[in-house]
Amino acid sequence: MPQIVDYPIDAMDMHVRPARAGDRERLLELWERSVRATHDFLEDGDVVALRPLVAEELASDEIDWWVLVSAMGGLIGFLGFASDTIEALFIDPNHHRQGGGKFLVAHAQSLGAGALAVDVNEQNEAALRFYEALGFSIVGRSPTDAGGRPLSTLHMKREAPGTPEAL
Repeated sequence: MPQIVDYPIDAMDMHVRPARAGDRERLLELWERSVRATHDFLEDGDVVALRPLVAEELASDEIDWWVLVSAMGGLIGFLGFASDTIEALFIDPNHHRQGGGKFLVAHAQSLGAGALAVDVNEQNEAALRFYEALGFSIVGRSPTDAGGRPLSTLHMKREAPGTPEAL
């Protein structure tokens, strides 16, 4: 059997499009792969319990869902965006550290009217470093996540590029 090799994807080889209803199952599968690879503070039962809630959110019209795809049409990641806030950003583990996350944050900034906000699980140190490297700073902390679960959450914000606050 031939070995599958994932080559780095250049930003020129990816684009963002609005998510479609037919994407939902693939996005849910990508979410689960990503969470299992990056959220080591969650137990298996936590992931299983969150899955139907994530499926419900992916079907919601309250969040604008965007899909990052390769030039060949392969799913790289996705973004949930609402009211100048990154509600979700997940990258397929096979495509981590290849620029997809930065690409989606830039897309979110292009959709926003000003400062960009995101909530990060405090235990997710890689995500915290990622957002800090992109100019986000911590502006608050909650002892629970948005669903009321006991997962401390850091509230982060980045001023829009070119505003006096961003300089």
